[in-house]
Amino acid sequence: MAWSAKERRNLGVGLGFLAPNILGFLTFTLGPLVFSFFMALTNWNLEIHNMFHQESLRWVIHENFVRLIREQDFWHYLGNTLFLMMSIPFVVAGSLFAALLLSQRLDGEERSVWLRLVGGSCLLVSTGILILLGMGAVGMTLMVCGLAGAILISGILGGTTLYRTLFYTPHFTAGVATYILWKKMYNPHTGPINNALRPVLDALDSVVDLLPAFLISGGSYICGLLFVLLLFIGLRHFRSYWCDGETGALGLVLGGILLLLPSGFAVSWMSAEVLAVSLPVLALLLTAFHVLGARRDGRDFHCRYDWGLGDALMFSGILMVGQFFLIGLSNVFVHLPDMAVRGLVPPEWLTDYYWAKPSIMIMAFWAAIGSNNMLLYLAGLSNVPQELYEAASIDGASRFQMFWNVTWPQLAPVTFFIVVMSVIGGLQGGFEMARVMTQGGPAGSTTTLSYFLYLEGFQTGRIGFASAIGWALFVLIFAVTLFNWKFGNRYVND
Repeated sequence: MAWSAKERRNLGVGLGFLAPNILGFLTFTLGPLVFSFFMALTNWNLEIHNMFHQESLRWVIHENFVRLIREQDFWHYLGNTLFLMMSIPFVVAGSLFAALLLSQRLDGEERSVWLRLVGGSCLLVSTGILILLGMGAVGMTLMVCGLAGAILISGILGGTTLYRTLFYTPHFTAGVATYILWKKMYNPHTGPINNALRPVLDALDSVVDLLPAFLISGGSYICGLLFVLLLFIGLRHFRSYWCDGETGALGLVLGGILLLLPSGFAVSWMSAEVLAVSLPVLALLLTAFHVLGARRDGRDFHCRYDWGLGDALMFSGILMVGQFFLIGLSNVFVHLPDMAVRGLVPPEWLTDYYWAKPSIMIMAFWAAIGSNNMLLYLAGLSNVPQELYEAASIDGASRFQMFWNVTWPQLAPVTFFIVVMSVIGGLQGGFEMARVMTQGGPAGSTTTLSYFLYLEGFQTGRIGFASAIGWALFVLIFAVTLFNWKFGNRYVND
């Protein structure tokens, strides 16, 4: 079918308007993408392929990818990346909590409610400052705490609009400037964080000296009991969902493996020998109990083998993070008496191998609470039909029941989007923080895959190997995103 002159003219005009966008995409996106793929198939190295050397470029096809798999640093830095991603559940929960708070009215229906809020906030801030003065806090600590109190009081006076503005303000701050500020705050000698912790640790040191050692070390066993409780909750959850046909065989197996994984680490990480041995034994007994109970009770409903896999993995992942936290806290209780004898001191933060990653996770948590995630949850909360809350209230539902059965299911599409974007950002992020705050140290503890790519490409000059890292990272992100889309999107549609 031949086009008329008018149609050809309209097509030319349309392409003319689209040309800047198309040329920009071809030049700055598609072109470099294709070029990087071909670079990954070569041995391009800036140390030997430059104007001073005549060695020609050689095709190595798959050698860079094979070398990458055999590279021990790659798996180490992948572990660092996954470790930093353990903060995602806390970030999502923190953003939701902030959105729930910022969606509430602070003035109340009566003026007396507003006055009590203002008076209580002033009393809280004043009491806190007096306590800090009595503990000998430095001026920087008093200034930071006073600023926090001023924000609390001014937000109550100005309403939620001021709070929303203050919460979202860090999102507009340049990333490098924020990282430099946090690096100063983490300074082990002059930073305000350690200056605020020193009087608290000195007081805790005195308390530990007065208490008997067995009472303090007993906290380790309390952590062990909580550890077993989380395992019991998880296994009970899976048993119930298996019998009701809400979790298939694949979700049951993979979710159970994630639940039992921390029990294996407890043997080598927990210092109390009895606790280290008892936890795996209890884990096996609980697992056997629930497996036998599930087989005895049978299944009321049957489902596909992969049904409920996304829900099972997410639930197990959250419990697994809590279990690892309890393992670390148990170690703190075990070593606390010896630490008190030497004197409790604040952490070295970014310069300590074991504290560097938690330091970055704390900063990321602070930055993410007031980010776009909070705005998305605020928008989602505003779209929840009020008729559902009214019906739940008539049925006698409590506030928590309203949240769990009304608010949380209605926020499923928002949560799905936030989780997918957070996982993608977690896998490809970490470069700016490592570059500005730690240079990837100490001992590579904060080097992520993106920073590893930068080191190989721009410091060592191995362009071909760096391109292979980039494509391996792309495949990893693509596979995880497909997994999330297949198993997570199901609950959004339901």
